[in-house]
Amino acid sequence: MNNRTIHVSREFDAPRELVFEAFSQPEHIGKWWGPNGFSTTTKSMNFEVGGEWIFTMHGPDGTDYPNRVVYTEIKKPELLKYDHFADNADEGNEPHFKQTITFKENGGKTTVELNMLFPSADQKKEASKFGAVEGGHQTLTRLAEFLEKQKHK
Repeated sequence: MNNRTIHVSREFDAPRELVFEAFSQPEHIGKWWGPNGFSTTTKSMNFEVGGEWIFTMHGPDGTDYPNRVVYTEIKKPELLKYDHFADNADEGNEPHFKQTITFKENGGKTTVELNMLFPSADQKKEASKFGAVEGGHQTLTRLAEFLEKQKHK
């Protein structure tokens, strides 16, 4: 781990394909994405290399946070990489961070590892102060709750 990376992981009691699908389907991701108290509205999702996911996270205080993801690598169901932009308007600018998500299967369970690589140590420090680590853990907890519901459908 370097001074530019935030790493968050969690094991889920769910098959890898189901977990991967939760990240790749707009009808699923909006039900769990984001920290506690947040909701997510997807404007568009083109889940392919070079495709974009454009969404807004709505904070519990009513603040809207526009986001844009550009997928750079997809290996279903084991790997997902994307560039994350802090809002929809910064086309042509450097990403806020580069995300690598791995999905490792172990006896019917899946470990998800989130790795956010920031352009500088200072930007990683700022994201940490803003709550990126705790937000990542909360997001994965919300994913676990979503997956539990999906398994019983």
